[in-house]
Amino acid sequence: MKEKDIKKVVREGYGAIASKGSSCCEPAEPCCCGASKAEEISSMIGYSMEELKAVPEGANLGLGCGNPVALASLREGETVLDLGSGAGLDSFLAANAVGETGRVIGVDMTHEMLEKARENARKGGYDNVEFRLGEIENLPVADASTDAIISNCVINLSPDKARVFREAFRVLKPGGRLMVSDIVLEGELPQQVRESAAAYVGCVSGAVLREEYFRLIREAGFEEIEVESAEYPLKMMFDDDTAQATMADLDLSPEEMERLERLVVSAKIKAFKPA
Repeated sequence: MKEKDIKKVVREGYGAIASKGSSCCEPAEPCCCGASKAEEISSMIGYSMEELKAVPEGANLGLGCGNPVALASLREGETVLDLGSGAGLDSFLAANAVGETGRVIGVDMTHEMLEKARENARKGGYDNVEFRLGEIENLPVADASTDAIISNCVINLSPDKARVFREAFRVLKPGGRLMVSDIVLEGELPQQVRESAAAYVGCVSGAVLREEYFRLIREAGFEEIEVESAEYPLKMMFDDDTAQATMADLDLSPEEMERLERLVVSAKIKAFKPA
């Protein structure tokens, strides 16, 4: 798919999820799993129930592949940028960590997600959180203005990941840190998966090889790159509507889905801008 087509597919897919108010793990089509399923998914990828209960209702759509805030070691008074902030889950957790003297900026290109996040902020009384319309390849954020950047299962959706990391480097202060939970690949995907719009919205076909992902981070200027952990995210989706929709769209058998599962991992990555 061309870059403009990719962005259109992603924008429409996540706009539909925001309007529906549920997710079931990055579906090709929104499902009706509800809040309890979103909580179950989120608890499996690293969120505590205490964290999930501490954010406004509707902020957690079960869209992540990890918990980047857990990597961040955020401090009171810091400014945090959330790339692809969605309905605001990670932004609100970051806001709780940085306190009233801190600030969180969420950036998302989907109008429906922004509306949902802003409403959640109003409901939760989050005066230290701001949500901006923008693309992560062209951040509406000033140079060297943030202490930390978080992102959860979003950079894999970008058709220009190198530019995303260059933009992240630009807006971080010297010594600032990048904390990402994202999908990477352990091997090349089958052709029908690479060309599938459903698999792209599902955070699979837009992913790149692990080594390529790290190379792009290094070439943007980041240092001290660490991988906190890696897990197989498709396993938790295997029996839900997402996996079924993906198999139907791609015409994959359960055996082929199992082989695909071995190629797709969720990596938790930390990197620093030189001081």
